[in-house]
Amino acid sequence: MSTSVQSLFDLTGRTALVTGGSRGLGLQIAEALGEAGAKILLTSRKAADLEEAAADLQARGIDTRWIAADASDPAQVQKVVDEAMQRLGRIDILVNNAGATWGAPAEDYPLEAWDKVMNLNVRSVFLMSQAVARASMIPNRHGRIINVASIAGLAGSSHMQYIAYGTSKGAVVNFTRTLAGEWGRHGITVNALAPGFFPSKMTQGTLKAIGAEKLGAMAPLGRIGDDDDLKGAALLFASEAGKHITGQILAVDGGVSAVHGE
Repeated sequence: MSTSVQSLFDLTGRTALVTGGSRGLGLQIAEALGEAGAKILLTSRKAADLEEAAADLQARGIDTRWIAADASDPAQVQKVVDEAMQRLGRIDILVNNAGATWGAPAEDYPLEAWDKVMNLNVRSVFLMSQAVARASMIPNRHGRIINVASIAGLAGSSHMQYIAYGTSKGAVVNFTRTLAGEWGRHGITVNALAPGFFPSKMTQGTLKAIGAEKLGAMAPLGRIGDDDDLKGAALLFASEAGKHITGQILAVDGGVSAVHGE
């Protein structure tokens, strides 16, 4: 007998760990999962931002806790996972959203910038996925890993100086596909969202320089992403509705990648 659609998307009794969850896309995804019934644990580097984000989610009736940590540091990642297991009992959903960017011409790109971007955008995804799978998902034979990539990881660009960012997000795309192939036998799905342009702290410089209207005009739908546009896709990947979907990259970009190849 088939299951009702409402039940398929219901996350009641599930737990979710969201990295980079104190603002922007991470907070939007946390809100969606929490409204669907999941208990939420947010992590990012700044305690003050986390406290504010958690209070906002709690005010919406979402069971939310937080831990401040650097997701690119193995010791801090393990601490987060240990605390998550202590507080929540298990981790059903992992959202790898923590990320950074740094703009500079490739020929002058500082090594320090390259390492910072690659460590947070790639190393942290590996570390967090590995630690969460060992502690909860593999023993429980259930897990949903959602990586936040970018359309910058789907194609190159001649007009943006983001060599490390584009490279890192391309790595996240293939990390997602490779891990999905390896961990399917453990009942773990691994998928990625590839957002187009969304307003965030990371993109505020570009938004100010180019403007929302001009950026939106690049998309067939004629606008940039908003505060709700990742919610449905994230919920699909996190819930039983997406239990037969793994190794997939879903662009949420208003059609930019379909017509521009990026």
